[in-house]
Amino acid sequence: MSSEQLDLIRGDLASLSERLADVALDLLHEAMADPDPKQSVAAKQERLVTRARRSVEKADQLLRSIDRGS
Repeated sequence: MSSEQLDLIRGDLASLSERLADVALDLLHEAMADPDPKQSVAAKQERLVTRARRSVEKADQLLRSIDRGS
């Protein structure tokens, strides 16, 4: 796999991570409108979206390790 291909994929991952962060923030705002914010559906969804964002960021870190030769 070429360095250029990896750069494109990492760019896609960065974009996806930002989009997921935006969705998580929207869900947090939605949860705060609920009478019981911590137990709301939006709060539960936010936690899952945040886990997905962290996984995407982990994938980016793993791909960066290829460039470092690790």
